[in-house]
Amino acid sequence: MGLFDKMFGRGAAQAEQQQGAQQRFNELKQKYQTLLTVSDNERIQFQNLHVQDNKLFIRAIAPSEEAKNKFWDQVKLVNPNADDITADIAVDQSRAMGAAAGGGGQGAAGQTYEVKSGDNLSKISKQFYGDANEYMRIFYANRDKLNDPDKIQVGQRLVIPPDDNQ
Repeated sequence: MGLFDKMFGRGAAQAEQQQGAQQRFNELKQKYQTLLTVSDNERIQFQNLHVQDNKLFIRAIAPSEEAKNKFWDQVKLVNPNADDITADIAVDQSRAMGAAAGGGGQGAAGQTYEVKSGDNLSKISKQFYGDANEYMRIFYANRDKLNDPDKIQVGQRLVIPPDDNQ
């Protein structure tokens, strides 16, 4: 599985039901691949990534203003008009400390969860968000520990991003 292969976050399930949404997502994902790579390198934690109103919709938390600015600089390089992307990038300085220390950081509103026998990300997602399909939010919040959403280990401590209810 590649990075950012699947739509996720609040609104993604509805987006996937729209005719042509997956194709449009794939087109936009390919167009903005450098943005997605920069975001990953800057440890920007995605909460939403899907198609909304025929645009790539991103909601994320950056660990610093510098990381947020790099995100927007990359958007401008790909598409100076930014007419096919909607992004809401917040900054959580408390995540910068965790990123500097090598951890993912969860910010003040996040929490951690220790993986138990029989767990998978869908089951954990159902427990915290009431929706098993939100598992990619947990995966992307734990990219420093996980390479594949289907491979988690008993005893791992995972960051659970706050439920934004949006």
